[in-house]
Amino acid sequence: MSSQTLAQTWYMTQRQLMAIIRQPVFLAISLIQPVIWLFLFGNLFKKVVELGGFGTTSYLDYLIPGIVVMSALGSSMWAGMGTLEEIERGTLNRFLTTPVSRNALMNANVVQNGISTAVQSVIIVLLGWAAGATYPGGAGGLLILLVASILLGTVFGALSNALGMLVRQRESIIGINTFLLLPLTFLSSSFMAPSQMPSWMRQIADFNPVNWAMVAGRSALTADPDWGLVLSRGGALLVLAVAAVWLSTRTFRSYQKSV
Repeated sequence: MSSQTLAQTWYMTQRQLMAIIRQPVFLAISLIQPVIWLFLFGNLFKKVVELGGFGTTSYLDYLIPGIVVMSALGSSMWAGMGTLEEIERGTLNRFLTTPVSRNALMNANVVQNGISTAVQSVIIVLLGWAAGATYPGGAGGLLILLVASILLGTVFGALSNALGMLVRQRESIIGINTFLLLPLTFLSSSFMAPSQMPSWMRQIADFNPVNWAMVAGRSALTADPDWGLVLSRGGALLVLAVAAVWLSTRTFRSYQKSV
């Protein structure tokens, strides 16, 4: 990637970030659900760790990585709505008439989504710490959790952008996201230890990228991480993220030819 493309990507990313900053209500709303999970679920199910298999005596310690990952998933799945809005306003078409790199147009979405996910994840981690959560894995473990959530956000953000350019209807995006969100959440170890899940759910969770991010983040945050799990799940997420970005780029080129 040339320096000019990098500069254009950063310019387009700043444009998208400024649009988010100008809507502070949106930023506050995006944190409401994680806060509910943190303080409501954290207290409601705090005795569930007595069942065993959680790897910790504090349910809050187990829950925080799940909240970070689920927040990354929940926010990135709606990235296609922003793409659709730019299509409806004609903004995207106007950019196509300028010399700006086509890669920069798409990469900016990925970078902006990654930055937003990182900021949101840091806030959740700090809220968890304030609520009494501990992170035995230290800064290194938290960094791995952060990277895992960014990779997951990249996967679903890129897929959502591709979906927005394909269907070009808000109702379709809302319907698909609503259909996918709950199965992806509950067919993972977000709230329950794998050993306490039915065997068929554990088998599905092994192929769920949401669960890959949780497994990698949770393992990295323990005092004695399983680096095999961290690297295998993290590597799978990286491959999937590259594939999703490639698909999003291909979809954008198809959209470009249609206008």
